[in-house]
Amino acid sequence: MALFPPVAFQTAEVYPFRWKQKNFTTEDTEKRRLYAISLCPSFLCGENEFPPTSIHYPFQTAFAFCASLGYYPSNYDLWFERPTVTTRTALIGAGNMARHHLPLMIETGADIRVICEPSADNCKMTLEKLAELGAPRPPNEPVLAELLEKYADELDAVFIVTPHNLHHDQAKSCLEAGLDVLLEKPMVMNAAEALSLMDCRARAGKHLVVAFQGGLSPQIQRAARLIASGELGELRTVTGMIWQGWKRNTQGKWRQKPDIAGGGFLFDSGAHMLNTVCALVGEDFESVAAWLDSRGTPVDIDGVVMGRLKSGALVTINGCGDCISGLHSEIYVNLTGGVIRTGIYGERLLLRREGEAAYSEVEGLPKMRGAWEQFTRVRAGQIANPSPPEVGLRMAKLWDAIVESASKNGQPVRTG
Repeated sequence: MALFPPVAFQTAEVYPFRWKQKNFTTEDTEKRRLYAISLCPSFLCGENEFPPTSIHYPFQTAFAFCASLGYYPSNYDLWFERPTVTTRTALIGAGNMARHHLPLMIETGADIRVICEPSADNCKMTLEKLAELGAPRPPNEPVLAELLEKYADELDAVFIVTPHNLHHDQAKSCLEAGLDVLLEKPMVMNAAEALSLMDCRARAGKHLVVAFQGGLSPQIQRAARLIASGELGELRTVTGMIWQGWKRNTQGKWRQKPDIAGGGFLFDSGAHMLNTVCALVGEDFESVAAWLDSRGTPVDIDGVVMGRLKSGALVTINGCGDCISGLHSEIYVNLTGGVIRTGIYGERLLLRREGEAAYSEVEGLPKMRGAWEQFTRVRAGQIANPSPPEVGLRMAKLWDAIVESASKNGQPVRTG
């Protein structure tokens, strides 16, 4: 089996973690069925097969121990399991997307103390989902102001999973109540709201993390560092594409109501594209031209955006929200010394340098399991906030420019 590449040692945490062999492909000896486990509460219960050599059992030490047994683990043979940290949480909004997040939340230590959901049906389905996951059934306080008055002192954080037009006021109220906030995408409806939230975050001194999978993913973070470092040369162009059967899937729902959603496909699923591009380039747009097509609905379904960054690099974004199933997103970043290829969720990271015949995957990066897990790591001080409101502001300014240009039939506009 192959040794870990050096990058794995750079990305491995030195806080307590557990790692174990995933696929046992040989039956040589029981030694190959080993656990390498840090000193953690489970060790005190006698679960481990050997004693650690230090309080924070370093990754290198664990690897060396395996090697001493004649076993050389590879990235594909191991998986990482981080210890859970209990987070006393309020779930603000209990619809389909909130239920999507619940399994990982419960697995990674979310203690959901209270729900804020005005829909009795949504609340019922969420309580049933919690019961399936073996979690307690918290009370529902449908008015956020009353929830914060009653429960703020018993909470550490909130996860806001509500329609877009509610994000600003709800996040502001929770920050002012002294709570850390994980906020579903898009962060806000416009740049003015983004600036307001940034000011509130600064005054409150609390964490505000926006739940964009792309910005939160180690793959996009690594790509952004590669671009910023100049290792691949000068940034020239960025091309992004997102296709989805969004129109039929959202028909009759709030996502096609402009006053609630703030936009259509390009501001909903397409917001992942906009935000990931903003996170990758690390700079503001200077000017933008855009065309949007509503396809007979109240909101945008298809869209094309062209823009120039402050550095002079050019960006094109194509979104189609009424297409066949099974299509995927793509982002290509062209630099003078190579090309980066990724997806809007950071689900992959491929790199092709000058002189290479094909793309190769950037190895040694963990796959992100979900926004909640990254949020808990930010709160624990294990990582810096990968998806801060500063990036949300950059995307909001871009969206404002898209809307203005589209209203003028694609006339270029300068961003604020």
